[in-house]
Amino acid sequence: MQRPVVCVGALVWGPSGRVLLVRSTKWGGRWGVPGGKVDWGETLADAVQRELHEETGLRLRGLRQAQMQEAVLSPEFHKPAHLLLVDFFAHTDSEAVTPNEEIAEWSWTELAQAQAYPLNSYTRTLIDLARRTEEA
Repeated sequence: MQRPVVCVGALVWGPSGRVLLVRSTKWGGRWGVPGGKVDWGETLADAVQRELHEETGLRLRGLRQAQMQEAVLSPEFHKPAHLLLVDFFAHTDSEAVTPNEEIAEWSWTELAQAQAYPLNSYTRTLIDLARRTEEA
């Protein structure tokens, strides 16, 4: 029996105040945030810390949960899947990215400029939330 897969990701602000976007091999060339699957017995916070470090080499601080989304058989994803996406906001003290094989390209950008990237739809909602939160 197939079940949804729980995934975490984070919109990360670097010391310059810019946010990290990545172009992943899993989202059809679209840009998003780094992240991945939650392991059995792992908390969401531990999973996002681990995934971000594995994919980018970055250490996170100031982690806070932002939103949860559901991707059911999304045509944007590289294979049929039912994903529960738990998104976080976080900060890091370094902008030195060491990408793993899942990241084709990365960029630190101003939050206001992030919408100009060809984002996957799930990241677009996270960016929208961050902009609304920043304006409040």
